[in-house]
Amino acid sequence: MTNDPGTNATRQKLVTYGFLVPFILVTSLFFLWGFAHSLLDVLNKHFQEILGITKASSGWVQASLYGGYFVMAIPAGMIMTRFGYKKGIIFGLLLYALGAFMFMPAAHIQTFEFTLFCLFIIACGLTCLETAANPFSTVLGPKATSEQRLNLSQSFNGLGWIMGPAIGGMLIFGGTNGSETNKFASMTLPYMIIGTMVLLVAILFMLTKMPEIHEGEYDDHGDKGRYRDLLKHRHFKFAVATQFLYVAAQTGVNSFFINYVTETMPQFSNEKAAYLLSLGFVFFMVGRFSGSLLMSWFKPNQMLALYAGINVLAMIFVVLGLGWLSIIALYLTYFCMSIMFPTIFALGIKDLGGLTKKGSSFLIMTIVGGALCPMFMGWIADVSKMATGFLVPLFCFGFIVYFGLRGYKVKNIGKVLQPES
Repeated sequence: MTNDPGTNATRQKLVTYGFLVPFILVTSLFFLWGFAHSLLDVLNKHFQEILGITKASSGWVQASLYGGYFVMAIPAGMIMTRFGYKKGIIFGLLLYALGAFMFMPAAHIQTFEFTLFCLFIIACGLTCLETAANPFSTVLGPKATSEQRLNLSQSFNGLGWIMGPAIGGMLIFGGTNGSETNKFASMTLPYMIIGTMVLLVAILFMLTKMPEIHEGEYDDHGDKGRYRDLLKHRHFKFAVATQFLYVAAQTGVNSFFINYVTETMPQFSNEKAAYLLSLGFVFFMVGRFSGSLLMSWFKPNQMLALYAGINVLAMIFVVLGLGWLSIIALYLTYFCMSIMFPTIFALGIKDLGGLTKKGSSFLIMTIVGGALCPMFMGWIADVSKMATGFLVPLFCFGFIVYFGLRGYKVKNIGKVLQPES
């Protein structure tokens, strides 16, 4: 068998080309769930307006969706292990579409509870997509560039986050004429659009041959891939805690951005504040693309620690409520949050071997942090003021600094104790 460099280079190009179309399709999933998540931040304020509920109660919007991640994460991991990434993705897309189309009867039923149920069904679909797409993106190419590749895919997630508030602000806030019936009905069109898009993507996945990645039944030290074996991986346990706190911080910032802007800058309406939120996601997407590029020169964990440290400082300015200076600090927060989820995820599943799919499902489960933080922040805002609630993400970013400096290091606890890298 030849070891000719030219032959090896040609073989590598063929493999990379074979991964190109699957990588593009998988990357499209990141856009779809970014759109779904960012619409929540419009619904949060919308329900405060039409139902007269408190900020803490409106946190149930996020709780219904992010709670779905907690419920579905382990079953999603089992689906991926049993049927593979492709079938798991298709199943997730169909659940996503079902939940979106359920907003049609929701407009007639007109209850907060049924709308929350629709969001829960969407969450079950999104859980399958994220459980599959995040690790799938990391293995569709060289291991050495897995973090960079996942950040590139996640960059298109940022595009979905931008379009969600813009379209939601226009169709939900701008599409009402004062009657409660129309205010509920205004939620239908955005979800019909996204439901149709999701079905089209599902059909593309059905028609496209996808490479199935087999990590194997055993982890790197010969242990059978059981969920309890994940506890042997110190860096993974830290990643679980860090991802929980990151999603809590991101969701809290997103959920009350509109509230914060309208309280800090009373001249802005809800609709205009939603457009400002879209601008925040522009910074988020720019951060993703630039972060993916910068990881060619800097270590991912170092960038994570630096960006989290900047966000700790930015949150101090937000809590102080200094007008436009605080709004600018919020935009800086979005830029720095951009690389956090994919970087924590990629560092967390590093060297898990046959435990990769199970580890992925656990990391997706940590998204439940987004269910708890808005309610806690809303409670603080109800008893104090909205700016004070941002002390919660400040604490979360502080923990992420530690993970980027030390918690990410691979040191497996078991029969074989590996030295820190």
